[in-house]
Amino acid sequence: MLCNSRYRLLRIVAKFSTDASNTEFRVLDLRKGSSENANQGRGRFQKRTEGGPQLLPPRETKMPIDQDWPSVWPGPRTFHPASVPLPVRQGYPAKDLAAPPGKYANAELMKIPNFLHLTPAAVQRHCQAIKRFCTPWPSELTNEDACDKYFPVQTTTCDYLHSSPSIRDPLARIVTLQVKLSSLPLEGRARDKFLRLVQERYNPETDMVTIVVDRCPTRKQNLHYSHFLLTVLYHESMKEESWESEKSPLDNELFEWQTSASRAAIDGLAVKQKLDPDYIQLYSEALTNLMNKGEDQETLADYKESALQLLGHSRN
Repeated sequence: MLCNSRYRLLRIVAKFSTDASNTEFRVLDLRKGSSENANQGRGRFQKRTEGGPQLLPPRETKMPIDQDWPSVWPGPRTFHPASVPLPVRQGYPAKDLAAPPGKYANAELMKIPNFLHLTPAAVQRHCQAIKRFCTPWPSELTNEDACDKYFPVQTTTCDYLHSSPSIRDPLARIVTLQVKLSSLPLEGRARDKFLRLVQERYNPETDMVTIVVDRCPTRKQNLHYSHFLLTVLYHESMKEESWESEKSPLDNELFEWQTSASRAAIDGLAVKQKLDPDYIQLYSEALTNLMNKGEDQETLADYKESALQLLGHSRN
């Protein structure tokens, strides 16, 4: 009995030493436990083969050179190294004079946007698809002047592309509307009222009114709001209130020769001295530039010369 007990103890110690030498962790299997325990005296456990599941080779190794690339990459997506048959590299090398990291397991290539879906073949295919929705260019629009005549309102928006978790940029909602003041049918009082309403948004050098709208959260709302502002400005300028009749010529934004006291004085002088109408025209232009642009050497010199010519004196 003692010999049998020692023999069993040696077998157990040998069994545990064999299991400890196995590098793989043994998984508890309750279904086969009874049969394995029953066969402990007959044989030993079979060692499992190490290794994970068999992985398929990258897709790029099986791609033909004449494949339809828009079908492989039909739309914008994150860079995938197994689908792009190009030796792309991106990033900072670990050592000097070493090549940048390859495309596999490269986070730098996945962070930046790519344009692999905008190949010439894909762009041509998209153009052919939307061609039936396009209309021919109007024959009347032969130059820029014609475009400004038929489409005086210009709307400008900006799209932003950058690396971020969100595809939306708060600056993309801003809408800039521009229109030339000369393209609006405004005369005299209405034009002066329009300039008072727009204030610094009017550039006299380019005759352009610029309205920047960024109040609404979306671009579409800002676009509609800019059109609404232009409509309101135009109709409010055309309205004539009762208190506007009390405005004097001194209240105008710009000097107007037609309603000025200088014209009345020149008309009275022209009857007495028979002044030349051409000199009167030059004098009116010089006086208008002096009052609207301000006093400088050029405007003062023009005003002096026109006044001397009007009175019949030479410049010397």
